[in-house]
Amino acid sequence: MKNKIKVERARHNMTQAALAEAAKVSRQTINAMELGKYVPSTVLALRLAEIFSTTVDNLFELEDSDW
Repeated sequence: MKNKIKVERARHNMTQAALAEAAKVSRQTINAMELGKYVPSTVLALRLAEIFSTTVDNLFELEDSDW
């Protein structure tokens, strides 16, 4: 699954630590998502979308290998 978390974080001038605090997860979780090594829960995906004032569909995109 691809994501735009790093792009949105940069647009909002947020560090990984600041985003992690806002989303109530560890900085390592944010880092793992940005590297594509961790797929967030539905709850976390919704939290991130809310933080960035966007939709889950805008933040995350399924890849062919996800089907």
